[in-house]
Amino acid sequence: MKALVSSARGIEKRAASGTPRKKRVRAFYAAAFILSMIVACIVVPWLLPWSDTQVDIVNRHLPPGWGPHVAGTDELGRDLLARLLVAGRISMSVGVGAMAMSVLIGVVLGLLAGFYGGRIGNAIMRMVDVALCFPNVFLMLTLSALLQPSVVTLVILIACTSWMEIARVVQAQVSSLREREFALAAKSVGCKDRHLIFKVLLPNTMPTILVAATLNVAHAILAESYVSFLGYGVQPPTPSWGNMLNQAQGYLESAPWMAILPGAFITLTVLSFHFLGEGILDLFDVRSRSRG
Repeated sequence: MKALVSSARGIEKRAASGTPRKKRVRAFYAAAFILSMIVACIVVPWLLPWSDTQVDIVNRHLPPGWGPHVAGTDELGRDLLARLLVAGRISMSVGVGAMAMSVLIGVVLGLLAGFYGGRIGNAIMRMVDVALCFPNVFLMLTLSALLQPSVVTLVILIACTSWMEIARVVQAQVSSLREREFALAAKSVGCKDRHLIFKVLLPNTMPTILVAATLNVAHAILAESYVSFLGYGVQPPTPSWGNMLNQAQGYLESAPWMAILPGAFITLTVLSFHFLGEGILDLFDVRSRSRG
């Protein structure tokens, strides 16, 4: 018990010593990196003198910085910078699309479960519990093996296996908010359920939803990467960071940059979304603002 108390005090001291400010700085740099990545993935491939699928057998396995190929080339002589940026389009499109769909499902079900409670709430939350019983990775791989692999299929699969946490968070938030004075006052003057849910309670849950959505993008990018890495996601020659890692397995000794570069892009992008989520959470945290 003493250890727990001392640990809690240590956390409080670290929080009071400028941690919120550090989180905001990390969030700022994370947002700048994400914005730069989005612009680069959209614009730069159009400016390069070669496409992501252009084959040049003579110049295959060139290391980064060799000649005009800034990031080197792969086993077919394709420019890795072009492939990384086009893959970034695919991976981040999957991440944002899956996030939007999962947030829509989770928020609607969480609002209904939190507002009505009782049988409706219990039925929805039991459905959430059942969905959480299945490991996401194995469920996605099983469904991916049965369905035609494509970007749209990946978005649907990832969304259908990642909405449950959002529903739980929103349900808990709404269950608490509906007993607050402002919600009770709105109900006492005759506001309809639809107005209470979408005009009163939903705006007050937006900070929580924004944080969950940001972290969900990171989760979706990782999910797309390992599904594509195992061969059930985006199919070559269309590049994604996951299938680029898959193709690099046989060249880890002779051309390690083929694995290092997409791995670094995945790591930096996922970390950036996590830091951005922390910053958004800190922005809406009253106690953090009073300390920072």
